[in-house]
Amino acid sequence: MKRMSWAVLIALGLAGCGGAVAQEHTIKVGIARSTSNAAELMALKHGYFKEAGIKLEWDDIDTTANVIALLAQNRYQIVAGGISAGIFNALEKNLPITILSDRVSTPIGHNLMLRADLKGTVKSLKDLKGKVVASNGQGSVSTYETGKMLEGVGLTLADVDLKIFPFPQMGIAFRNKAIDAGLLIPPFVWQLEEQGLAVPFAAVDDLVKPQPMTIAVIMANSDWVKANPELVQKYMTAWLRGAREYCQAYHGASNRQEIIDELVSTKTAPSRELLEKYPWPARSPNGKINVASMLDINAWYVTNKMSTQRFPAERVVDPSFIDKAVQTLGPFQLQNKDSKLPGCR
Repeated sequence: MKRMSWAVLIALGLAGCGGAVAQEHTIKVGIARSTSNAAELMALKHGYFKEAGIKLEWDDIDTTANVIALLAQNRYQIVAGGISAGIFNALEKNLPITILSDRVSTPIGHNLMLRADLKGTVKSLKDLKGKVVASNGQGSVSTYETGKMLEGVGLTLADVDLKIFPFPQMGIAFRNKAIDAGLLIPPFVWQLEEQGLAVPFAAVDDLVKPQPMTIAVIMANSDWVKANPELVQKYMTAWLRGAREYCQAYHGASNRQEIIDELVSTKTAPSRELLEKYPWPARSPNGKINVASMLDINAWYVTNKMSTQRFPAERVVDPSFIDKAVQTLGPFQLQNKDSKLPGCR
């Protein structure tokens, strides 16, 4: 885990601040690096967290599968990332974890990418049988996505040699021919394609159902939530303001260049050119989780022995805070009404 520099946090937290500043409370969050991090970046830059009296301590994480225990111990109060098997395993043990809102949902832009020199040799998902395929975590949502696509052609994870690599290391693995294919997320999908290390091979948005997929969420330590409901509400409202700014930029609003600047300057995305060239992952501007998608992920983990228990939605999700945030902010109104892009609506 890598913590964002305090210089960056201070600059983001102070820039654009307005209104009265409340008493400050520190919230420690772990966030999987993704283009969707623009929500937090905008909430920091424009002072939404600061206005709410929140000081954010932000650690970069590889996958939520590796930090669920830290969330349960309240070493993180909030974790933003994929719906890993660890969430359901923690619930089975009655550990204090709950999901508060959607973070990334269809279209997500994830792709099972193929090593560039295998293009033309490996022509379909069936040809991956016996090949080395990478995911960023054994019980991660990327493994779910990979498994679902393989199942669509009659294969299972047992038919491939699954290897675990963090997203930033997959480029090296492709270059060294340590893997044949790997499940990547933006901006890594774009970066590896531009570098000629891998080519898009199987798009998750085309092949995985049910849709819209909710694959990344905001989750929290539920004991902390119960003890600090007002603070949690302030966090979710400030965060949703940032998420809605992301959605406006996603559809080409006037703030698009500002968000690109933040993603590049904080090294969340590798370059301005990639952000301008490729489509961004979408999300719900109201933080709405597609329950059918979440429950399918849970069921898949159980079937593949990464979890042992299926849960009803009300045991997994507490939508009350995001619902109140939407009520406070009002309906999401798209600025660029000419946009035909799906998602972020």
